[in-house]
Amino acid sequence: MKKFFLLTIMVLNGAMIWAQPMLKISSAEHDFGKFKEEAGSQKYDFVVQNTGNQPLVIQNIVASCGCTTPEWTKGPIPPKGTGKITAIYDPKDRPGPFNKTLSVYTNSKPEVVVLVIKGEVIPHEKTTEELFIFPVGPVRFESNHLAFTNIKKNEKKIRTMQVINTSDKPAKIEFDNVPPHLAMKANPTTLKPGQKGIIEGTYDATKNQAWGYTTDIVRLKINDIVDQNVYYAVSANLVEDFSGLTKDEMANAPVFNVETKTVELGTIPGSAPKDVEFKFTNDGKSDLIIRFIKASCGCTAVQQGIQGQGIKPGETGSIKAVFNSGSYKGKVTKAIYVYTNDPKNSEVVLMLNADVNQEAPKN
Repeated sequence: MKKFFLLTIMVLNGAMIWAQPMLKISSAEHDFGKFKEEAGSQKYDFVVQNTGNQPLVIQNIVASCGCTTPEWTKGPIPPKGTGKITAIYDPKDRPGPFNKTLSVYTNSKPEVVVLVIKGEVIPHEKTTEELFIFPVGPVRFESNHLAFTNIKKNEKKIRTMQVINTSDKPAKIEFDNVPPHLAMKANPTTLKPGQKGIIEGTYDATKNQAWGYTTDIVRLKINDIVDQNVYYAVSANLVEDFSGLTKDEMANAPVFNVETKTVELGTIPGSAPKDVEFKFTNDGKSDLIIRFIKASCGCTAVQQGIQGQGIKPGETGSIKAVFNSGSYKGKVTKAIYVYTNDPKNSEVVLMLNADVNQEAPKN
């Protein structure tokens, strides 16, 4: 009797183990090959078969990227029945090879199966509007921003940008409100209908007294007309050239050492000025020069008296500013940029934090 009971349990356990859904997929991977971006979304159906003896349920499918959308048979798939998993890949703005996965969660064993789709998107040929995104009257520019990135204070740099005349008449391109450190010209100055040209900007950093990131706004004059509602930005990051310093000169350079780079003002009322001071010491072996100081916001007025002065080795100094909380409310963070002749700390960012409490006016 005991042996019969044990045998019955073993048989029942075996039946329980055997009685389950079994997932079989036609293929675990699909290669779309090469296709053009303008062909749009690509679809592929993975055929799912239940080879078990209980209903199979696809509970969820998670894609590795938002570019891939899964669709699947939502109802139970009976034993020996079939269903499908559709992988939809959107190639828009995604040129080049891709390799994405779909994690399929079911009530079978194993609970998770990973499918792979791959291929290569051939980018579409960009239109004139896509290549030249900044229209000004009859012409279109690649951008309204000519970026020079880093420029050493002792150098002159040239940057170019393409332009095209999309009208059926000649278009003359000139620039207005150009500062002395910039030279701007179009080549050719007058574009024929449909003709492309080059905008050439020359930046002479020796003629600009500023330091760090700067932006100049110039005006475009098209066919002798200046549109005051259109601006063209020219930016540069003006940095000191330390590349020529010898090892001994580096060892004897000034060192800009600030006591603290962040000042906590705590809770302050609105529309109230608050004095800020950053103390520093020249821990180097030659004179420290504060080249330039600027704040990230007009709400922070920096005292410029120390700018350009030499601080002897071992001497201390301070950078003072006044922060006006104005109409700010809650947590506020502002920055002060300091440019020095310390080759290892030529640009230092000082921060001030405040919690502005704007009390309601009393009746």
